[in-house]
Amino acid sequence: MKNYALIGQRLGHSWSQQWFEALFRRLGLKEYTYQLKEMESLDKLREWVKEERIAGFNVTVPYKQAILPLLDSLDPVAREIGAVNCVTVEGDRLVGHNTDAPAFLSTISDLPLSTTAILGTGGAAQAVAWALRQLGVEHIFVSRQPQGHSQIGYTDIFHFDFSILINATPVGMYPNVDAIPLPADFQFSISNFQFVYDLIYNPSPTLLLRQAAACGIPTRDGLAMLHRQAELSWCLWQEK
Repeated sequence: MKNYALIGQRLGHSWSQQWFEALFRRLGLKEYTYQLKEMESLDKLREWVKEERIAGFNVTVPYKQAILPLLDSLDPVAREIGAVNCVTVEGDRLVGHNTDAPAFLSTISDLPLSTTAILGTGGAAQAVAWALRQLGVEHIFVSRQPQGHSQIGYTDIFHFDFSILINATPVGMYPNVDAIPLPADFQFSISNFQFVYDLIYNPSPTLLLRQAAACGIPTRDGLAMLHRQAELSWCLWQEK
């Protein structure tokens, strides 16, 4: 039996279990399982891995950065980003990886990339920033509590000439589908952005993407990124 999982605080939005169970059926892996494990904290993480005989697991909100002190090592990409969304279990060692970043990178090759606003500063936002750095794309984080020269506040977004907007926050994700990460009085226009990308895939489209599309702005959701990061996670688990 091979047991895999996704851990997070609230997982009602996740389609990861369906994706992996479909993969197992397709490959004829009847002894493989993938579960969703909601955790209020990471205090019992290692005990859970041992008791459930977990062979590998994914990590989502809000633990992509919080999990770092509990891991034995990080791969170079995860170390550079400072966030983990995939863990391989290697004996008694937990090794952190980041498949979000290369997955996101694989979905943006056709976009008109230029100065980009990244909503959020968490693990997903750091993965997006890593991908943009690989392409030499100028970007800045938009935060509710901005710190340092690389961040601005949400109301300051009006004063910058951004071409791309990327939502890397969970705002607007199921079940809070009527939420939007931008200020309530924000109005899209063609002059604001050339493209809007929301990493959320449930719902699709989000309210953010619907508002952008209503203004004629091209959009993309996070479903392709979800599938690609799952594929990369699976490859890592199969190597161990």
